[in-house]
Amino acid sequence: MPTDSFALSQWTLNYTVGFVHAFVASISVIIVSELGDKTFFIAAIMAMRHSRLVVFSGAIGALFLMTVLSVALGFATTVIPRAYTYYASTVLFALFGVKMLKEAWEMSPDEGQEELEQVSAELKKKDEELHSAQLYSIPNGDVELGIQKMKVFRRKASQWCRCLSPIFLQAFMLTFLAEWGDRSQLTTIILAARENPVGVAFGGTLGHAICTSIAVVGGRLIAQRISVRTVTFLGAIIFLLFAATSLLFDPNSS
Repeated sequence: MPTDSFALSQWTLNYTVGFVHAFVASISVIIVSELGDKTFFIAAIMAMRHSRLVVFSGAIGALFLMTVLSVALGFATTVIPRAYTYYASTVLFALFGVKMLKEAWEMSPDEGQEELEQVSAELKKKDEELHSAQLYSIPNGDVELGIQKMKVFRRKASQWCRCLSPIFLQAFMLTFLAEWGDRSQLTTIILAARENPVGVAFGGTLGHAICTSIAVVGGRLIAQRISVRTVTFLGAIIFLLFAATSLLFDPNSS
């Protein structure tokens, strides 16, 4: 019994340490990857035009789903011997760090403003297309009738659950598509392959929630003041530190 108790205590300690390490690693890389990213600007601009709560709900719902899918993909690779995935992820972290360092070095000081304007123009174009589609769906192009029908539609939609509004769906889809294949998604997959997947999931979700909250609360003001170049430099350093410190540990240790 004492032996079993000791083994259980040791397992609990190892699991807790692994969870905390994965959580800290995940939340830190997500924050430096997402601040000033396209999904950040999508949430910031949409929150200036629509309900902040609805935009936040749609964006974080997409990011949560993406995090879960990424963790599942990363965890699936654990069937491969840990040493292989460990050193492969170390190499990828180093490559990400070097690539981000190069991007930051070549980046113009007003890079964030350029990204903000680009995303703003894309969202404005989508809003205009949606508005035109609603009007031209009316027979004979009767604009007045179209406006009346739009008012009726909005009144009925408001009686639904607010979280299922068109704005929620737009924020969800735009965020999900922008995040697919992004550096933060690849990083989450890599971390889940080598760290505690539960810790990665919690850290990644909280990191996304923090960035999205900053975006919807601060809006354009914060987006304009963020130095994307500085954040990219910081992200490069963190990725390179992860790669360097990985060489100090045994890949088969818990």
